[in-house]
Amino acid sequence: MKNIFIFLALLGALFFTFGVSLAVENPIYVEADQMSSTEVSNSVLFTGNVDAKQGDLRIRSDKMTVYYKEADPKEAKQGNTTQRIEKLVCVGNVEITREDWLGTSQQMTYLAGSRQVVLTGNAKAWQGQNMVSGEKIVYYMDEGRSEVVGGTKATAGGDKKKTEESGRVKMTIRQQ
Repeated sequence: MKNIFIFLALLGALFFTFGVSLAVENPIYVEADQMSSTEVSNSVLFTGNVDAKQGDLRIRSDKMTVYYKEADPKEAKQGNTTQRIEKLVCVGNVEITREDWLGTSQQMTYLAGSRQVVLTGNAKAWQGQNMVSGEKIVYYMDEGRSEVVGGTKATAGGDKKKTEESGRVKMTIRQQ
């Protein structure tokens, strides 16, 4: 029973850290094929068709792990949750949307302290109809801005020589 309460507190803290109001008119919905909570590692794991949403925020992935740490005792005394989200890691077919911003990748890490979403592995982001892609996209939620980093692609030849090619940032801008 304790794990269920920890899970509910974490879920509320997860969406609170994304800056979405926890008002009654915006309930939290999470669907997954399976969930498990591990007190030893301070984590909650959702697997299989994970779909989490509240208000205008939606996260979908194959697997989502929420890592938390104990909150400041002062906050716990004031009735706030006793856990704080440290980071959130999603793996496989990741899609995160907020208003008109959409990010996709094979892996996403959300760092609660700095409120950054880091997309890696075929990372792409759309703002309206404009699209940018690169090896890594960092979305700064409080600032509403993104940084895109190209990567290095390496291929091994038959004679074991490595050829390196710059993985460049690519952008498509639609003009009205």
